[in-house]
Amino acid sequence: MAYKQAHMKDFFHYLTSSEEDENWGITLNVSGKTETAPHATYPSPKHPNGYFFTWNSGRVLNEYQINYITQGSGVFETREQVFELKTGSIFIIFPGVWHRYRPVSDKGWAENYIGFSGPVIEQLFNKTVFSAKKPVIEIGIKEEIIDTYYKIFQLTKNEKPGFQQIASGMIIKLLGYLISFEKQKDFSGKEISKIIEKIRFNIRQNLNHEIDFRKLSADHYVSYSYLRKMFKKYTGISPGQYQLQLRIMHAKELIISTDKSIKEICYETGFQSIHYFSRLFKQKTGISPSDYRKKQLHG
Repeated sequence: MAYKQAHMKDFFHYLTSSEEDENWGITLNVSGKTETAPHATYPSPKHPNGYFFTWNSGRVLNEYQINYITQGSGVFETREQVFELKTGSIFIIFPGVWHRYRPVSDKGWAENYIGFSGPVIEQLFNKTVFSAKKPVIEIGIKEEIIDTYYKIFQLTKNEKPGFQQIASGMIIKLLGYLISFEKQKDFSGKEISKIIEKIRFNIRQNLNHEIDFRKLSADHYVSYSYLRKMFKKYTGISPGQYQLQLRIMHAKELIISTDKSIKEICYETGFQSIHYFSRLFKQKTGISPSDYRKKQLHG
């Protein structure tokens, strides 16, 4: 569906935001789609001051932008580096970073872009894999990415009440896709991804038993240090923490849905000491097991 939409006419929208929009934490400032024909003038002189640039001058923005090249090729430059862009390239422009970009003259390109800012975005970029030193991501043509751009485009074209809040969710969704695709690169076609899935299944099937992860890694002919490193890349946490979180989740279900004592639930979820179980439960949830039951039952 989204790929058929790729024939949408060129446009760009520079958006205003209210104090309520800015207080939300993410503000969409611009969105647009441009198809530049071979040998055409680039960029369009129609862009307003603050966004327009020439190749000689470049520019510096006070917002983030994510540009997706869906056709053609070109180049993106900062003061420190030059990056080749091709069909399927995404490049991220960081606030305060001088840059310039353009299509290869005899090929042209199609680009989709959004610009946004806000404190929530600053927090997300500070905690994720995105880096001004590695602003180009090669993801190829992805239906999910194209569809997300076009949904944002539709929102900005209509500008119905609350569109900024909905658009902010789509921006986070787009960033989530990019992180997911980057993580998957480490595992695409590799045997370790199958091993990790087997071990995750093993953990779930033996939730109330102690697991020797060193033996488990040896059984799959990989070192424990490598398994732990790749498992954490795959899931975000170590094998031991993965098992612990599943145990706590199962304990929460039993506390709410059964009348078993906390002690019974402790042993049923694989903990050998009720004091250790209670301490970990509170550490993970912020509340003791007995208080968690009271809160769920009585509000």
